[in-house]
Amino acid sequence: MNKLAIKIGNLTFNSPVIAASGTFGFGLEYKEILNLNDFGAIITKGITTKRREGNPLPRIIETPCGLINSIGLANPGVEEFIKQYGDIYKIFPTNVIVNVAGDNANDFINIIKRIEHLNVIGYELNLSCPNVSDGGMILSEDPNDVYILIKTIRNITNKLIISKLTPNLCNTTELARASEEAGCDAISLVNTYLGMSIDIETGYSRIGKDYGGYSGPAIKPMALKLVYDVSNTVDIPIIGIGGISSGSDAIEFLIAGASLIQVGSIIFRNPQIAFEINTFIENYMDRKSINNLNDIIGTFKGSI
Repeated sequence: MNKLAIKIGNLTFNSPVIAASGTFGFGLEYKEILNLNDFGAIITKGITTKRREGNPLPRIIETPCGLINSIGLANPGVEEFIKQYGDIYKIFPTNVIVNVAGDNANDFINIIKRIEHLNVIGYELNLSCPNVSDGGMILSEDPNDVYILIKTIRNITNKLIISKLTPNLCNTTELARASEEAGCDAISLVNTYLGMSIDIETGYSRIGKDYGGYSGPAIKPMALKLVYDVSNTVDIPIIGIGGISSGSDAIEFLIAGASLIQVGSIIFRNPQIAFEINTFIENYMDRKSINNLNDIIGTFKGSI
């Protein structure tokens, strides 16, 4: 029996560890240096209707406790994505989830209609991209807009629908509840926090935009708190993201209420992180005499 197996609906993930969108390309970039099957799934870069060149350089800068990125959803566009990866995903060694982004609701709907025939298990709706000038964040601000979009998508696909939410608004739990009521299968949170870095010699931003998305170890406590809050608001699974850099971090998110976790920035420094987290969780379960991953999820006991 695979003790790390976890289910969302009828789908089984062989591991609770997922490669986060934007940190793993389209799944092929790391295939020579790691076992893709160490991941329960990989989530592609965000796909838009047309090719996007992305934001001005530099797009990623390192800070003492994480990264600020301003990629701007650079991607080949949906048609080129289908052409390049459609056949590859027919025999891919692990589950593939497509991150879908758009400037408006019609973009999301049209992209999903175009890729519905691909061998992917579902879609992560990028409702909260913090480093593009249109779409994304605007769409995710209104729970009613989120409800209508997900309800429409639910009517055109039976595949997994994941709502990826921002931590940069005060109504995250309302957005999660609207996602659940519309038929969403899971909630991904958190997306990156807004962050800046300034060159003190020139006074200009150290990235190509005024600000970008901040990720890495520093955001973990805040992400953990939002996962806990949302897990006590909705009944659908939570996929925890934010500063997860070790097996211990992953266990914290499971205890807080996440059913699966995503690793992002850490992959750049440690491509073997999924294997290490899997090993840590297995050893933890053996030490605690736990035979089922579900027996960890949502077991937070509060303060002493």
